[in-house]
Amino acid sequence: MNEEVPVAPWYRQPWFWFLTIAPLAAIIFSTFMLVVAANMDDTMVSDDYSKEGRAINQEIARDLKATELGVNADLAFENRAILLTVSTEQGPADFPYLVLNLFHPTLAQNDRTIQFRSDGNGHYTGTMLDDIDGRWYYELRGPDNLWRLKGEAQLPTDSKLHMRSKGSAQG
Repeated sequence: MNEEVPVAPWYRQPWFWFLTIAPLAAIIFSTFMLVVAANMDDTMVSDDYSKEGRAINQEIARDLKATELGVNADLAFENRAILLTVSTEQGPADFPYLVLNLFHPTLAQNDRTIQFRSDGNGHYTGTMLDDIDGRWYYELRGPDNLWRLKGEAQLPTDSKLHMRSKGSAQG
């Protein structure tokens, strides 16, 4: 009456796999996370929060200065040429040059800076090196960097892009 039951090899034992699966999963996941952490940059970490706070206050002051001056601008695209008309409460703007920064919402390497030269009487011209398409954040600054107009727009636009000192864009 003594019959021996054959024992299955270790890799066919259900209790072995039941007890081994959690530690194996932890080892694999931790190895994966270690590789990801070693290869990623921690660009969101800031060492000087007070410096960033002061910079935010300067940006708000630039927006308020644009409102105070009553700066308004109209931007028109003609292929890669850009025509800019800027006016203030005192009449047409008289700056030697203006700088337009275009920020891509997700890809920092696509950000662009366009410098406009004055044609007189509040008219400015600039040239893009590459075509742009899609949603962009813009920021128009004066040469002394005391004011700025900012907003969001779908570029290029068939009509003029109206930039107001309130920060809203209409196109």
